[in-house]
Amino acid sequence: MLQQRSSLLASSLASTFRRSFLVQTSSSAQRCRRAYSIHADASVGTKILDIDPSKLSIEKTTTPKTLLPPEELVFGRNFTDHMLSMEWTASEGWLPARITPYQNLSLDPATCVFHYAFEAFEGMKAYRDKNGQIRLFRPDKNMERFNKSAARIALPTFDSDALIDLIGKFVKLDQRFIPEARGYSLYLRPTIIGTQRTLGVGPPASALLYVIASPVGPYYPTGFKAVSLEATDYAVRAWPGGVGDKKLGANYAPCIVPQIQAASRGFHQNLWLFGEEEYVTEVGTMNLFAAIKNKETGQKELLTAPLDGTILEGVTRDSVLGLARERLEPEGWKVNERKFTMQEVSDASDEGRLLEIFGSGTAAVVSPVRKISWKGRLVECGLEDNQEAGPIAQQMKDWMEEIQYGDEGSEDHHWSHKIL
Repeated sequence: MLQQRSSLLASSLASTFRRSFLVQTSSSAQRCRRAYSIHADASVGTKILDIDPSKLSIEKTTTPKTLLPPEELVFGRNFTDHMLSMEWTASEGWLPARITPYQNLSLDPATCVFHYAFEAFEGMKAYRDKNGQIRLFRPDKNMERFNKSAARIALPTFDSDALIDLIGKFVKLDQRFIPEARGYSLYLRPTIIGTQRTLGVGPPASALLYVIASPVGPYYPTGFKAVSLEATDYAVRAWPGGVGDKKLGANYAPCIVPQIQAASRGFHQNLWLFGEEEYVTEVGTMNLFAAIKNKETGQKELLTAPLDGTILEGVTRDSVLGLARERLEPEGWKVNERKFTMQEVSDASDEGRLLEIFGSGTAAVVSPVRKISWKGRLVECGLEDNQEAGPIAQQMKDWMEEIQYGDEGSEDHHWSHKIL
């Protein structure tokens, strides 16, 4: 029996890999380059029913929480009255979604998420504009990445539009938690976990998808604060062929010890380097951008690492790139997704060509960098002593927030999803 189950599991996983490999090789054969990461095109298992928003049931809380003053909000510490959840089984597919009062989960100690890290998640926000309209920022991109992450670890995929519809209903129910002041929002955490009760290693036959929400204030309440980084080559966040390009919980816990070590030396975050060449990849849990002047031509360039499997496909990263190509390239900038090394950054700093460096992510939007510790020296990143953000980081933050909050001229931007 055990041999038969192992054979079936191997066959199922092999089939998924073959589908993914054929898709990748057909699209990349002309480029003659290897696939950096497996991209499963669907979950392992039989999906009978997809998400049906019309079957949503709502149970409202009878003990609504007291709203905290906006200035007392701490990121990810306080939660709204309700949660959205839905279960999946390999035999039936997605069962009807429920909005219920926020509550604990009840899971068997043998549940596979605890033992083999069957867990993926997303980070996104809902905003209130000046007219009281609630908006999501690029939820389609979050759902696209959420599906990729789930499929990569054999969890079920879903119809993106259906889940966005449900999230909209959930946010609308708890919209009183979104403060009206600029800079405030409702942080949303969609999560999917494998729930099969088993110590056997294989595709989970059941899963739970749930969404919780936390009201949050500005990442920098008193304005931008530039951070200092420690270039990290003694630990690796992600590698070609791994899962660093997916938003999996398993990617985050191993980064905490290096972060603690960097903090003990006076630095806010790690700058993750990769390989003997010391390629620049990410900063902490954010993507990284460097604005430099080209050594040969003097042209201004906005650089970020390519999507080669070693960095996360950040929604904010994609937004920075889109805005830069739309609004900076006409001003003479070159926007470049390519590999670049820490030596290249150091040389640009020494030669006065490094204009600024910043991270990008959902929580902070952009995070300016002041200094990087590398090989026993501090590399200056273009900021004056009295300056907390460079002009590009500030411009990106302003442009992004104009869209997120539906400011005049941006109220109908295609990145802004209105909750009706």
